[in-house]
Amino acid sequence: MKRFFIIVLDSMGIGEMPDAHLWHDEGSNTLGAIRNDSHFDCPNLKKLGLFNIDGVGGGVEKPLGSFARLAEKSMGKDTTIGHWEIAGLVSPKPLPTYPNGFPKRIIDKFEKLTGRKTLCNLPYSGTEVIKDYGEESIKTGALIVYTSADSVFQIAAHEDCVPVKELYRYCEIAREILVGEDAVGRVIARPFTGEYPFTRTANRHDFSLEPQGQTMLDVLKENGLATLSVGKIYDIFAGKSVQELNRTTSNNHGMEVTFEMQKRDFEGLCFVNLVDFDMKYGHRNDVVGYAFAMTEFDKQLAVFMDNMRDEDVLIITADHGCDPATPSTDHSREYVPMIIYGKGIKSGINLGQSFADISATVLDYFGVDKQATAGESFLNLVKN
Repeated sequence: MKRFFIIVLDSMGIGEMPDAHLWHDEGSNTLGAIRNDSHFDCPNLKKLGLFNIDGVGGGVEKPLGSFARLAEKSMGKDTTIGHWEIAGLVSPKPLPTYPNGFPKRIIDKFEKLTGRKTLCNLPYSGTEVIKDYGEESIKTGALIVYTSADSVFQIAAHEDCVPVKELYRYCEIAREILVGEDAVGRVIARPFTGEYPFTRTANRHDFSLEPQGQTMLDVLKENGLATLSVGKIYDIFAGKSVQELNRTTSNNHGMEVTFEMQKRDFEGLCFVNLVDFDMKYGHRNDVVGYAFAMTEFDKQLAVFMDNMRDEDVLIITADHGCDPATPSTDHSREYVPMIIYGKGIKSGINLGQSFADISATVLDYFGVDKQATAGESFLNLVKN
């Protein structure tokens, strides 16, 4: 059985792209920000060729995998657009953002359909917004609505005041409102609990915009191949052509679930997202935490590699940057790493140009026509 695993290290950029200035991301380098921290120790990624990638530096003489520095062709730097391009869908137009908050016409309609008032309606840190508005939300029953530099409409509420299922229903209402020119990438439920300063819970849920075109998931499913997801992959693609959902609570849990997937017989793709790098460390400018999380992943990577079957292929990549050492707490417009490894894969070859080349390579591996998806396969360069 042929099995392909893609593990996305959410936000692990490797240096600014030439157009980074358009996003005010000059000088961003997520990997560069953490690699010299004392908590960073990634011998397995080093052996695979992470530091052999152009512009990274410090590589080994004979890496076990092949590798590439991939550029994003899509106009964006967010999770949704990054994953869509990995799956072969290039977005020439950025998703809408609201740096001054959402217009009155959107908020008025949302309040009318939910029957609740709203608070904030500004770009805000998710941890700070519940500190600043949490008590008022509890007292009045109003929903905390906020955004960020990304294309998101986020709704926060205390679980004791707004049950999680009800909060999800409000998100579905927002998703129905936010269409056309207002079609944000994600509506996100952000429940919190406890007393001031409050704690966000693991019941976050993303209500994503459905991909605006064909992806490799569509092609794989149409050809009778498995499309299995771990982490927030299902949410990012709005469930479209994802046959199995496996939610996770942390990076470690995500890898534990992935280990379980390795034990299963299936033919197709297992698509994994590890979100802690971005959510817990990049957005919070936590260099130490990010470095330590990479070290923990590297240990689990050794286990994954030991459990790979002869026909298995692994790609490790990212969807954008989120440099924890810059003043910004937002995503950054960066190149991303790509490492491909397997017993049937050649080592030491410098590959690829764009995120979408991953999609083309996956479809090529399974011998199916990539149809309307973007990218150029590099399988012929690496397959033994």
